[in-house]
Amino acid sequence: MSLLVLQWLLCHPAFTPNPLYVSGDSYSGKIVPQVVQKTLHGNEKEQTRINLQGYVLGNPYTYIDDFNSRVTYAQRVSLISDELYESFMVSCDGKYVNADTNNTQCARDINAINDCISLLFRDQILEPNCSIPSPKQGIFQWVHSTPEEKHLHFLQSRSQRLPELWCRESNYLFSYIWANSKLVQHALHVREGSIKEWLRCNHSLSYTKDVTSTVDYHRNFTNKYLRALVYSGDQDIVVPYVGTFQWIKSLKVPLVGQWRPWFLQGQVAGYTIKYANVRYRLTYATLKGAGHTAPEYKPAEALAMVDRWFAHYPM
Repeated sequence: MSLLVLQWLLCHPAFTPNPLYVSGDSYSGKIVPQVVQKTLHGNEKEQTRINLQGYVLGNPYTYIDDFNSRVTYAQRVSLISDELYESFMVSCDGKYVNADTNNTQCARDINAINDCISLLFRDQILEPNCSIPSPKQGIFQWVHSTPEEKHLHFLQSRSQRLPELWCRESNYLFSYIWANSKLVQHALHVREGSIKEWLRCNHSLSYTKDVTSTVDYHRNFTNKYLRALVYSGDQDIVVPYVGTFQWIKSLKVPLVGQWRPWFLQGQVAGYTIKYANVRYRLTYATLKGAGHTAPEYKPAEALAMVDRWFAHYPM
């Protein structure tokens, strides 16, 4: 990615002074830090420097404790009892993922936790769940049919009607119709034959997942002249704010702005906190009522958040 940006700047040198921010949501929590790191390394070697100013991450998957924090999040929002949470923290040592399958009490606790949360819509726990749990769900699994499977089945069955219960995933039907239109693909200059069918989440890509955590990337950035904005939807149990806030605090960057609400049109839009040292500045924010990922659920609030941050204006 950094090489692509560099090559583009070589062809369009007038844009070289423009500030660049690398951003992404969800699984991009693994990708964006690597792109930032490669860009920093490239700037040390190349004659043409990319004017990298910082990065933005939303609901970012960063490390395994993102998933382990689901249990703490569930306890905080009253999805599981305090007694079950305390038992889990002892029997499973806080490990919801890669737990000890030979520990009978741990298995019971995780099974009980799954009974409480597995039927929720994980992306936004307050919205209807239209996913169908697998009848073969195991103690240490949380399996749902994918949106792609349901949408493709619906598109292939023209006689079916939209369900009476509103489901957010039903909105994705329109993206399939739009993105697979030949007129749209032609307008976007998609090479004919390069894709058979567009999928919102393409799980067929083949690559090696060898980066288990990007926390050390962030820790390295704290010694660079960079700005960072990290945000979470506070109703997201896929990558809960609990785990994100945990790795942010582990960076040991001095606190410069206490946890406080931020507002849009006179209403609380979320909460924010700021960290900074001589070089590095990190702002963390939540979007109240948002899920995974936040801008889909709260577009006006997300736009206000990034607009203020890019303009160096208080959130």
